[in-house]
Amino acid sequence: MYKTYFGFREKPFSKTPDPRFLFLSKGHEEALARLEFVVEERDIAVLTGEIGCGKTTISRALMDRLGETYRFCYIVNPRLNGIEFLRTIARLLEVVEPASTKDDLLEQINVVVYDSYQRGICPVIVVDEAQMITDAEVFDEIRLLTNFQLDDRNLLAIIVMGQPELRDMLASPRYEPLCQRVALQYHLHPLSLDETMEYLDFRLEVAGGSAGLFTPDAVQKIYELTGGVPRRINSMATNALLVAYGCDAALIDSTIVDEIKDEMMM
Repeated sequence: MYKTYFGFREKPFSKTPDPRFLFLSKGHEEALARLEFVVEERDIAVLTGEIGCGKTTISRALMDRLGETYRFCYIVNPRLNGIEFLRTIARLLEVVEPASTKDDLLEQINVVVYDSYQRGICPVIVVDEAQMITDAEVFDEIRLLTNFQLDDRNLLAIIVMGQPELRDMLASPRYEPLCQRVALQYHLHPLSLDETMEYLDFRLEVAGGSAGLFTPDAVQKIYELTGGVPRRINSMATNALLVAYGCDAALIDSTIVDEIKDEMMM
């Protein structure tokens, strides 16, 4: 449909977290570099940002950048109690039959983690949507995972990602023991106006198209309506492409964005 019309090889504004489409704004580049350092040091990092700012995409790009010596294990639904959380980690680490008691679970995880170390592999536990954690014990287990260590190094790394309210949660005195072990806390901000234009052009080119398809007045309007949040930009840009295709437009200007804004705001 519009892919052929605009000469794209693939959809430029897909919702999937494809690292090839990661636009490295100043903030995204800094977040990626800091996370890389923390993982290499096998510490704990906390990454926060608004919904759709690119946290998950950054974690996938980090996985690609670090290569096969790091094994990323994603927990995407952390609404678990402490035992369920540990059992999930055990399954992600390919423990065949996770135990039902905490002591046995920790021993199983310890065996796998140490075996990974001997094979030159560092497990990286990524807890996504961590603001959804309702059982405080889960945060205790995250902290205690750092006890898997040798005299001179930790045996795994942990990345905790969530929306801005996660920062408020961790500010509670209840989680001070965890915060003392966190090596990095970084907040990912939305894109600026200039970065929004660069972001649109970047994704168009990665998809096989040409920069400049969105006129400056369209970019201004998109920025105002989306607040610079990449996921919102993707949604609005996709709908703008569909409208432009439907009316045989060569460029997307503010008139086309105005045509879709009411529907998008709903």
